[in-house]
Amino acid sequence: MPDHIHVLLTVPAEVSIEKAVQLIKGSFSFRAKKELGFCGEIWQRGYSDVQVLNDASFQQHRHYIDQNPVNAGLVSNAEEYLFGTAYLKKRKQASIATNDGTTKIVP
Repeated sequence: MPDHIHVLLTVPAEVSIEKAVQLIKGSFSFRAKKELGFCGEIWQRGYSDVQVLNDASFQQHRHYIDQNPVNAGLVSNAEEYLFGTAYLKKRKQASIATNDGTTKIVP
């Protein structure tokens, strides 16, 4: 999304969600500044989280994330949003690995 991200992640028992978010935000900011020369703040303070308790909840949240670009009016089909998971899943399904380690795109 142009102004926010959604992340489904599993945090090890020894790592707090706060620490995981700090690592994600910090690492991304460091690389954006170092590799892209980005100056300025990237992230707003804080975050929101929802605990996923079972497979049904996971599937529901995954569907919400996939459909977010559609609901925001950015595309008419989630698979059209180049930066979304639905697009990546479609690309992955359309490709196959070859014996020499390369990937062949199947039409």
